[in-house]
Amino acid sequence: MSSYQEATARQRIAGMLDPGSFDEFLPPQMRVTSPHLPQLDAPVSFDDGVAVGRGTMDGRWVFIAAQEGGFMGGAVGEVHGAKLAGMLRRAIDEQADAVLLLLETGGVRLHEANAGLIAVSEVMRAVMDVRAAGIPVISLVGGSNGCFGGMGIVARCTNGVVISEESRLAMSGPEVIETAGGVEEFDARDRALVWRVTGGKHRYLLGDAQAIVADDIAAFRAAALQLADAARGRGCELTLEALEAEQRMLTSRIERFGGLEDPLEIWEALGIEDPHSVPLLETDAFRELADGHREGAAA
Repeated sequence: MSSYQEATARQRIAGMLDPGSFDEFLPPQMRVTSPHLPQLDAPVSFDDGVAVGRGTMDGRWVFIAAQEGGFMGGAVGEVHGAKLAGMLRRAIDEQADAVLLLLETGGVRLHEANAGLIAVSEVMRAVMDVRAAGIPVISLVGGSNGCFGGMGIVARCTNGVVISEESRLAMSGPEVIETAGGVEEFDARDRALVWRVTGGKHRYLLGDAQAIVADDIAAFRAAALQLADAARGRGCELTLEALEAEQRMLTSRIERFGGLEDPLEIWEALGIEDPHSVPLLETDAFRELADGHREGAAA
């Protein structure tokens, strides 16, 4: 299995780690399931849609989590979030070399409402604690469901994001925006528009993702290692100075692009002469074009 998008959560983990090194916490045979779903006659999964554990990656001690997009779209509930937060805190206790979050999710599991929201907030706090402990946290976004909602925020709380063209990263999904603002605001049926707005190429050009790779597990692995090394070299913790720089970047983005209605206009404003060619470019050609026009990357 070489395609990251087509792989399951555990296949992705196997491709990231050294062969045979994965030690899974709370595996399916322990049957830790959501206490909320049976009350709603909803199906459960014996891992609640996320695999967490530890292993080695080129001999480095890595803690890793992978959301299973095939179960409720990777949505986060109470148990799902507790597994993520617990893995992150254990990474601090055992002084991991890095933490990898393989994210594929629509956000909070609506079936679990406040329990899911609280779980996501605990994951955010745990990510910051891991970074404060000097351990880099890297997000990988390459699944069919993309990464939305509170987990989209979690991804941007990490030291770096690796994304593919095929995946998407945003706070609100297209259908949510259309429901709230109407089809005139955003037509969720326009798939080309959806990918222009939330897809990997746009996120890379805006600096929301620090690496864009082909839909290949080995490519994701190599990029994750590179970002983890870079984060460790410059310091993993989110400092006040870095937060202020991020805020200035976002303010500048609004001033520069706030009046534009389509990413094609933003790409042109970034200096790309033929923005209509961007969706057609292969990853290597796109990266070569983009690296001369990207907004400043996040802290």
